Amino acid sequence: MVRYKVTLSTDERKQLEGVMGKGKHSSLQFRNACILLNCDEGEHGQKVSNEQIAQILQITTKTVERLKQRFIEEGFDACMDRKPYPEVKEIKTDGDFEAHLIATSCSKAPDGYTRWSLRMLADKMVELAYVESVSHETVRQVLKKTKLSRGGSKVG
Repeated sequence: MVRYKVTLSTDERKQLEGVMGKGKHSSLQFRNACILLNCDEGEHGQKVSNEQIAQILQITTKTVERLKQRFIEEGFDACMDRKPYPEVKEIKTDGDFEAHLIATSCSKAPDGYTRWSLRMLADKMVELAYVESVSHETVRQVLKKTKLSRGGSKVG
């Protein structure tokens, strides 16, 4: 296991002590400040073990280790705020795609198969150039939304 050594500068230490001492801060900022101050192995810090920090704050040691890793890899400012959420991907399905997917799923299955699989439908939609790429999960969600089966004998 990789061990991350947290060494705070004087300015960082003062900023963390300010968070701990006064002002309105989120509980996440308060908790992270407490963890970083106790993990400091610099000249002003008194190193406390991850287990002791976790026990006092009633969190897991993994949380302490992750914060130390984030401090080393991303820097001080990244530790004081929440991670930004990943961007939402663009929706690939529209009415035209859904209509063609439903028509394909209601059609006769390819030779050698009794009914369409989600992966076969996804491949067929790419083959017919309705989309550049589509996952079987997207196909499943569209069919679930319309409450259709994948080419079974009884539809509805």
